[in-house]
Amino acid sequence: MTNHEELPEDSGKQPVTPRTDDEKQLVLNRLKRIEGQVRGIQKMIEEDRYCVDILVQISAINNALKKAGFSLMERHTHHCVSDAIQKGEGEEAIDELMKVMQQFSK
Repeated sequence: MTNHEELPEDSGKQPVTPRTDDEKQLVLNRLKRIEGQVRGIQKMIEEDRYCVDILVQISAINNALKKAGFSLMERHTHHCVSDAIQKGEGEEAIDELMKVMQQFSK
């Protein structure tokens, strides 16, 4: 994978180590809170709330999404990337990880 390629929306890959029920629940709970925050912003727009108040909430959602993403990225590194390195397939896994990290830093 070169630096110019975009990552596909669906790689077709599966995690090397399936997520535990607890891991799934933690991520799902986080995403449900974020979903609630988005609904809150929709309501703020409907109520014609002050722009700065809305922007503060959007910033909070961005931070929450990044936190959820970095949590998944950490797990991916410890399981999928580590496994690929041990199998001698680390270059592709590291390139993929770096590409997703670049997307997060935008």
